[in-house]
Amino acid sequence: MDESKATPKAVVLSAILHIGIVGFLFLAVLPCSSYEQFFNSLGLPASMNPITCSRPLQLQGPVIEATLIGPTGSPPPKAVKARPVPHSVPPPPTVTPPPIPQPSIKLPVKTLPPPPIHPDVVDQERVVADALKKAEDAKKLQEEKERQRQSELDAAAAKRKQEKQKKLDALFAKMDAAAAQTKKLDSKARQARQQMEDLKNAQDNGQPDLPAAAQRQTGNNSPNSSLADEYTAAIQNAVTPNWLRPDNMPNLPCEVHIVQSPGGDVMSATVDSSCPYDDAGRRSVENAVLRTKTLPYKGFESVFQRHLTFTFRPQ
Repeated sequence: MDESKATPKAVVLSAILHIGIVGFLFLAVLPCSSYEQFFNSLGLPASMNPITCSRPLQLQGPVIEATLIGPTGSPPPKAVKARPVPHSVPPPPTVTPPPIPQPSIKLPVKTLPPPPIHPDVVDQERVVADALKKAEDAKKLQEEKERQRQSELDAAAAKRKQEKQKKLDALFAKMDAAAAQTKKLDSKARQARQQMEDLKNAQDNGQPDLPAAAQRQTGNNSPNSSLADEYTAAIQNAVTPNWLRPDNMPNLPCEVHIVQSPGGDVMSATVDSSCPYDDAGRRSVENAVLRTKTLPYKGFESVFQRHLTFTFRPQ
């Protein structure tokens, strides 16, 4: 609606309302008798009169005239409850004036806050993806902790097994050492018995100056015999009685490097590296030469050698 057209109409209605209010107030202050006279002068029927004035009381008897003396007059009579007069006209109803319309006040229109900004679908997907990634990372971390714990348990079990194996190895090593010691003692006892038998044989043969041998080195019916061969055979016959043969000894020759002084005293004996014997066999040959102490010398001065390579042959 156009505000320029609505304004005069509002002014007119307001003026009419104020005129009606003024007229109503005029009628309210107008005495009831004057109002009836005014209404009757209009020539309207009595049924259209909304207000009926109460009639004064009509009492029998003469009219009493009295004159008040003094500024205040006589004291008022005592209040007496008035008895209702039958068939009396009720007082006119109190007319409440209509409320004065207040001018319209335009309340300020509150601006509504903007609607909440909803996250975009892409943002929601990213949030969901981040949550899934965090859950997956937590799961991987838990699995990694489980694997680390299992590896620690496996390492502890392997360590215990290794320590137990070490104890078993040490026990077996002690058993092997005891067996080797027993075998060594048996070998020494056998060598001692062999040496006693050799000494007994030497005494039986009546040759106290020469060591006994199980088998003498003799000739082989060769038409020629050199002094060097005889010297080698004499050394063989001197070393063999002092030799204690180890077990599993092969019947193969072994070269020994001997250092002796003039007169045949043995200074040292070293087995050549080409000797086919094992360590026990080599030590047995060296010990046999050293136990001989003095090699044959008298009669072999011309073929004597201070550094002699002797071929030992087991018999």
